[in-house]
Amino acid sequence: MNCDDGAKLEDESMKNMRNLMRLLWTAILACVALGQLVHAADWVVYQGRSGPGQGKHIVFLTGDEEYRSEEGLPMLAKILAVRHGFKCTVLFAIDPADGTIKPTVLNNIPGMEALDTADLCIMKLRFRELPDAQMKHFVDYVDSGRPIIALRTSTHAFSYEKNKQSPYAKFDWRSKEWPGGFGQQVLGETWVSHHGEHGKESTRGVINPEFKNHPILRGVTDVWGPTDVYTVVHLPKDAQVLMHGQVLSGMNPTDPPVQGKKNDPMVPLVWTRSYTGSKGKSSFVFTTTMGASVDLESEGLRRLLVNAAYYATGLADKIPESNDVRYVGEYKPTWFGFGKFKPGVKPSDLELKASE
Repeated sequence: MNCDDGAKLEDESMKNMRNLMRLLWTAILACVALGQLVHAADWVVYQGRSGPGQGKHIVFLTGDEEYRSEEGLPMLAKILAVRHGFKCTVLFAIDPADGTIKPTVLNNIPGMEALDTADLCIMKLRFRELPDAQMKHFVDYVDSGRPIIALRTSTHAFSYEKNKQSPYAKFDWRSKEWPGGFGQQVLGETWVSHHGEHGKESTRGVINPEFKNHPILRGVTDVWGPTDVYTVVHLPKDAQVLMHGQVLSGMNPTDPPVQGKKNDPMVPLVWTRSYTGSKGKSSFVFTTTMGASVDLESEGLRRLLVNAAYYATGLADKIPESNDVRYVGEYKPTWFGFGKFKPGVKPSDLELKASE
């Protein structure tokens, strides 16, 4: 073999190597792209249209076994995106086996990194025990000084049964290290008990006259829900109670109030406070112990929450006399209770339709 033949063989070998590398990179990029498509299917994003919320990003955290947050919060997100301009990302408890929304999966909410760029977190969680890698995004958000809107069972959002050595185990609602965990320390209350009788005594929201002119209450005239009033006993002194919960004697909005100690005095139902995290930054916190999917059929409750989103994102001066809270598309929520979630639903099933 002469030198020229050797050089030709070397050139051919290098050419083959380059072609192999191109094929390899093409395969890698295809796998990455496929992985992103599969991963993105674990949540849903509603892009903001016109409205004061343009440029603001709200991340919704759903995951409770009883009150159908996987139905109620996407509905609220659609309203905030379509009617008010906010970009809304909704995360779910996902069954990793098939990618469906499954609230009984307590340890998996993909997409928590969306909180890294969020302007507001709206949450409705119950007894979650997330992997540290997912939970870190939430804890970083809580400590960042950005606002939180929390609904109903979020007072007992976390329960560390299996991973008690986690650096985030103190978020457990029963924590002794951080009394009452996330609920009591950040929101102002943890789980205590049902004050109204569950499934038999519904809730009427009564505005606190002291704060009747608060921007969050603007245009809020009627708040009622079939879920019961929660017991609240730990609220810190800095909490501003915007509404109290009146226990009604039945499950209809026209039922009279219960007579006696349950309503004398009434229990806080909606409040705001400030929370200062480990980095010394203060967050605006809004909490209501209402928030089941069927509670959100109340126009007054929807308006309260939309107003709170405006207020939390620095848009208090943009809250109109009666914020638009009409449904986007059809909304027929499932009644609350365990084991009643709709099986087989994927986040992609909840995307906005062309007609909406």
